[in-house]
Amino acid sequence: MAVIDIYTKATCFFCARAIELLNQKELAFREIKIDENPSLRPEMIERSGGCSTVPQIFINDVHVGGCDDLFALHASNELDALLEK
Repeated sequence: MAVIDIYTKATCFFCARAIELLNQKELAFREIKIDENPSLRPEMIERSGGCSTVPQIFINDVHVGGCDDLFALHASNELDALLEK
């Protein structure tokens, strides 16, 4: 089973869209709310190679990117392959 981490903020529309897709696919994930715990923001930036916007999504420690990147993987049928690794 894939390990999915998603860094989010409560007021982020793109975070909500990404979470909605993960829920539709019935995937388990860990939501890391950087607005509730700002000390985790530097961790997100480091893990993502400098990206400071949310969401930042990781599948099995592979940086997927943001919401648009997640949806692009889904549209190209590459998301399922990544989830199987």
